[in-house]
Amino acid sequence: MAEVVKMPKMSDTMTEGVIAKWHKKVGDKVNAGDLIAEVETDKATMDFESYQEGTLLYIGPKEGEAVPVNAVIAVLGEEGEDYQALLDGGSATKEEAPAAEEAKEEAAPAASESTVTAEDLGCTVITMPLLSDTMKEGVIAQWNFKVGDTIKSDDAIADVETDKATMEVTAYAEGTLLYIGVEAGQAAKVNDIIAIVGPAGTDVTPLLNQVKSAPKTESKQEEKAPESAAPAAASSAVSSSDDSRIKASPLARKIAKEKGVNLSEIKGSADGGRIVKRDVENYLATAKAAPAAAASAEAPKAETTTISLPTYVGEEKYTETGISQMRKTIARRLSESLFTAPHFYLTVTVDMDNAIAARAQINEYAPVKVSFNDMVIKAVAVALKKHPAVNSSWQGDKIRFNEHTNIGVAMAVEDGLLVPVVRFADGKSLSHISAEVKEFAARAKAKKLTPADWEGSTFTVSNLGMFGIDEFTSIINSPDGAILSVGAIQQVPVVKNGAVVPGNIMKLTLGCDHRVIDGATGAQFLQTLKGLLEAPIRLLA
Repeated sequence: MAEVVKMPKMSDTMTEGVIAKWHKKVGDKVNAGDLIAEVETDKATMDFESYQEGTLLYIGPKEGEAVPVNAVIAVLGEEGEDYQALLDGGSATKEEAPAAEEAKEEAAPAASESTVTAEDLGCTVITMPLLSDTMKEGVIAQWNFKVGDTIKSDDAIADVETDKATMEVTAYAEGTLLYIGVEAGQAAKVNDIIAIVGPAGTDVTPLLNQVKSAPKTESKQEEKAPESAAPAAASSAVSSSDDSRIKASPLARKIAKEKGVNLSEIKGSADGGRIVKRDVENYLATAKAAPAAAASAEAPKAETTTISLPTYVGEEKYTETGISQMRKTIARRLSESLFTAPHFYLTVTVDMDNAIAARAQINEYAPVKVSFNDMVIKAVAVALKKHPAVNSSWQGDKIRFNEHTNIGVAMAVEDGLLVPVVRFADGKSLSHISAEVKEFAARAKAKKLTPADWEGSTFTVSNLGMFGIDEFTSIINSPDGAILSVGAIQQVPVVKNGAVVPGNIMKLTLGCDHRVIDGATGAQFLQTLKGLLEAPIRLLA
């Protein structure tokens, strides 16, 4: 009897999967344990094994298509068995099935004449993959191959800039690169076609024409046509081709292209001479300075004889830049957090004299330099163990109390903010935490963090003390129930034993989700945290 094969739930956050590759085709025999497909989830590409036996009668989604969890993706049964009732949800009767099959056979010739699939051409369509749980679209940072090159299944054909990092896209197909649909620097939505791989010389025009028949794509093609006809656009294309081997960020390339600037004339200030946004802006500002200075030098000569009072003529101007994937996600997620979770804030002042002395002694023996932020992370983790209500999150119809302490550490990067997670921080030494945070910082700056690095936090620490900020409030990093804002250590007069003496204080502000944390609960947590930092020997006990 025929059985359906459904998209499995391969991770706790997975809502849909993309069929990266089919290892079986219709008509093949399948045994229990056989690998039938590769499924790209929200976290990784994983092998999908069959738990059923029989002949593969039906394949639903094509390679590159996304399918919701528990949706039917295939049917297994006996060769020649009628499975249509399973696809219709069991609504078709035995008498209706032959009629439906006859109608299907009659419609097949007409459909085959008007519809061409990738399988018909022996090609594989590569779509923009879902590389993180928050990704909606990706920007092609660079192509590693060009049309006509030979591709292997494990080749990384392109680098894609997501909302959190720049990651590689693997082909999962072998053959010749026949088509590239998105140029470097351009964005494509998840599951949009970005390339086609197949036998050399294959004409993929019929396949592309079907895609271009959609209104959205037609308008895009119409916009491209006049651009290609304009001389200015032609010269811009040549410039882009010449600049393709120069190290530059996608945003810098985009601005340079819009302003008609050749990247070879710009000196990069980032690692390895890489050109970033500020380099292009500085170049444009310098280019405009010379004519402006000449104009201002000539103006007084013409006006001194007729005007007795000095005049100043200003120029109203502004600069606009495209929104990066990371900035889009930051805007969306923080808006959702602020307007969904009712925030309230509690602030406490901590005497840091003992912490300063303890840190100096620790760094005499520690293998890596321990920072005050490392001490805060450790203290927060220990305090959360004593106040599990603060280590919680709102789940809609229930509250989750986390028994583990995974501390997210907010880090500023060039395009926005990343929050890698120090896992089980309460059980790690200060040196361990320090080394881990330093490694995260280096990888974040190089855009080498992976989704596994920033997922799973139960509480977040945001520190702006190094920028001289005395006190501030932060928006909660959902789904966490709270976030701690850490200010700078200030030298101020304090009262000790009835006398005014110099002291070092630091302000901590706890932002709470009032749905899960009450004011008294947050206050008790801050008192425990204050006590740990004012007597840091307790962190080592």
